[in-house]
Amino acid sequence: MTHAEALRDELVRRIDETAFAAHGLHVRVGDDVAEHRWTPDVREEIHSVAKAVSVLAAGIAADEGLVSLDEPIEPARERDVTLRRLLTMTSGIDFPWSPTLMSDWPDLAAEFLSRPSRGRVFQYSNASTYTAMSVLSERVGDIEEYLRPRLFSPLGLDDIVWDRCPNGRVLGGEGLSLRTEEMARLGLLIRDRGVWDGRRLVSMGIVDAMHAGWVDTGSTGDGYRRYALAGWEGPGAAWRLHGAYGQLIVFAGDAVVTVSADDHAGADAIAAFVAEAATGR
Repeated sequence: MTHAEALRDELVRRIDETAFAAHGLHVRVGDDVAEHRWTPDVREEIHSVAKAVSVLAAGIAADEGLVSLDEPIEPARERDVTLRRLLTMTSGIDFPWSPTLMSDWPDLAAEFLSRPSRGRVFQYSNASTYTAMSVLSERVGDIEEYLRPRLFSPLGLDDIVWDRCPNGRVLGGEGLSLRTEEMARLGLLIRDRGVWDGRRLVSMGIVDAMHAGWVDTGSTGDGYRRYALAGWEGPGAAWRLHGAYGQLIVFAGDAVVTVSADDHAGADAIAAFVAEAATGR
């Protein structure tokens, strides 16, 4: 039995014991892969895991010299709002989530950038990632089309569609649907520091920044105390990408565990168990 199969079996047992509403599980340890499904294998919304795709978009554009993550954005130049601060949720701009967030304003990005900043303060908001992609599109054109030959096609995701706001912009922090194994491809690209099938798609610096340069969030909950470029530190010695309702990519050394689910309340406990099991191999 491979390490991936052993870890998969341990995770399946725990998920079944706890009745966590998992849909799919993909485990990679080194080059070994093991999978399990509880529901039909269909594409599902990955929620905030999409924020990592937005980070990759900004990183690829920076690699091409089209943008700098640290260049102040107009019209928020005097508040030192940059793509990096938008993507790390440290613009200090308070913009609460609502079910109608993308349609509440004639131009959500313009509204976001017009609001005052409290400085370099963590404030998690889907509007922040959306605004980052709106700003980036001014340099690279449509984000989905920009990424198709640079990221989606190399990963074998030619036919995916990113949901859009009424103004036609990609949502940025959500709105992508992937199968568990397709989401795991993002995990492998990130684990391998931007290299896919021997080809570099994005510089290792932007990938490393997903779990470095941590900023304090003010939270006391394990796994929510520090955030980077789309990545959460923890639980334990791992780090993760975490979407609503239990969409997880957990990184622990050479292990990458990807979970698709529909269980918001149980996700933190499963993430903690995944981290413990993966780091305790």
